[in-house]
Amino acid sequence: MLVGMTDAHAEAATAAEAADGAGAGTRSGSGSGSGSGSGSAERRRRAPAGAAVLREDVTEAIRAAVLEELAAVGYARTSIEGVARRAGVGKTAVYRRWRGKLHLVLDIVSALAVQGLPAPDTGSLETDLRLLYEFTSRALRHPVASQIIPDLQAEAARNPEIDEALRKAVRSGQESVALRIVAAAVERGELRRGLDEDLALDLITGPLYWRTVILRQPRLPKSHLPTLTRATTAALKSL
Repeated sequence: MLVGMTDAHAEAATAAEAADGAGAGTRSGSGSGSGSGSGSAERRRRAPAGAAVLREDVTEAIRAAVLEELAAVGYARTSIEGVARRAGVGKTAVYRRWRGKLHLVLDIVSALAVQGLPAPDTGSLETDLRLLYEFTSRALRHPVASQIIPDLQAEAARNPEIDEALRKAVRSGQESVALRIVAAAVERGELRRGLDEDLALDLITGPLYWRTVILRQPRLPKSHLPTLTRATTAALKSL
């Protein structure tokens, strides 16, 4: 029985548990009494007995619950029990997918990195940077992100696996988009070939993260992003 849930939620969770992770062999066996035709044999070949079939809607509910739990109580107090309760499932559904809290959180961080930011392609370095800053600023102002990112950064100082996951998330997300903007500007002749890419990344990504994540000032003056865009464009052209 799920702690803190109503009977209705518990019944729904029980139904989800029964469907989620059901062995494929169990389903194929249910039709064995009707004969041994080629259709049944084919199904058995495609789905070995005991193979787990995990419901995608349950997986997505758990992923959403992890973000909510992290934003509400932080990494240290996040628990599999709390995540399961928010998702409306039993702990077994979580453990079918992840070995524990650390692996669950690392998977979520990696998944967010893969989603990434859209890469602007306007034909101009300055307008590409302006769109990138607008996308990033909106993402960092989101209540969930503004709570989770600082907490995971603090945890990364104590946990090498989380530290590596966050570094990978930044490289796969923000940095890959910034490098594409730089490469496109080089091809157009707006930036010189052979410029220091690491320094270019620092110039593009550093100021906004410093203000919104480190100083935790997500509400920026209206003129900040246009001014930052012009300053970054000029700095990149000087490299």
